[in-house]
This record gives sequence, C-alpha cells and structure tokens, in this order.
Amino acid sequence: MDELRFIFNFIFGLLVGAFLLRLIFQIVRADFRNPFAQAIVRVTNPVVVPLRKVLPPIGRIDTASIVAVVLVQVLRTVVDQFLAMGAVASPGVLLVLAVVSLLDTTLVLFLVAIFVYVLMSWISPDPYHPMNRMLGSLVEPILAPFRRALPSLGGLDLSPMIVILLIYVLRMVLNNRLAPLLLGSLG
Repeated sequence: MDELRFIFNFIFGLLVGAFLLRLIFQIVRADFRNPFAQAIVRVTNPVVVPLRKVLPPIGRIDTASIVAVVLVQVLRTVVDQFLAMGAVASPGVLLVLAVVSLLDTTLVLFLVAIFVYVLMSWISPDPYHPMNRMLGSLVEPILAPFRRALPSLGGLDLSPMIVILLIYVLRMVLNNRLAPLLLGSLG
C-alpha cells in the first residue's frame, strides 16, 4: 500500500505543481508563448477551461486557475488520507491539510526553480534559451530585492543562497509550527 501511495503522491504532486506553475506564471506575467508554459497550459486546460465558464476572472485574477489548483490539492489530500488511514478526516482538517500542503509545494517549487535557474546560469548562460527565460520570469521577482540589498562581491551573487535559506526556514515554520497550530485549533 505504501508503494501505491508513493506513486499516487508523485503523480499528483506533479499535477499540483503544473496547476501552481500556471497560476504563478499568470501572476508574474510570464510569456505563455514559451514552450514550457504551453506544456503547462496543455496539461491544465482540461480542468481550467470548463471552470472559466462558471468562474469569470476578477480583474487580473484568474479565479478558475485558483479554484483548479485548490481542487486538485484537496483531491490529492483526500486520496492520500484514504490510502494512509483507510478513512478521511473532517472537512476542516482536510482543508487545512490541503492549504498547508499547497503552500509547502509552492515553496518547494520556488526552491527547485531557483536551484535550476542558478545551475542553468552556469551551464547555459544564454538569456534567450526558453528555459532560462521562463525560470527568470519566475524567480527574478523574488531574487531582485535581495540582490539590491546585498553588497556587491565582485560578480558573486549570494541572493539565491539567501532566498533558499529563507525558503527552508519558511517551510520549517509552516510544517512544524503553523500546521500543528491550525490543526490543534480544529480538534
């Protein structure tokens, strides 16, 4: 049963990541003509497009994408709970678990994106490469403020290390402090 749960979580983790990326790409105004963005759109369209028919955007906020990522994460949480315990928790607990997992997945997504972005800058520094452009549009809004605040070290950019460290701290606070606090308030 653990193997099935692992496979399910892996596949649904990728799916949640795709929906999160679509939402984040919209927020950072990424170029959707990019082949990587187009792949994300193709994977997520079967859920997002029907939702758009009933959930119109509110200004620049695509409510269909937000609802889609939350629905997929709630479904992941429900099935994971069932596979782990043979039962499903109360709706309040499920929602807290889903939101915490979604926030954690978002942090991990940025962690991986920053790591790959730095790695790509060493391996393929071509700024016009589609992967570099997509990763840049994703992580530069986070790295830029730290880059401006840190002193120049002769071409050595420490901002990715600082942001990665902060992401790890945020994940610890989320999973070790905030999640138990929220779950404790429900039970």
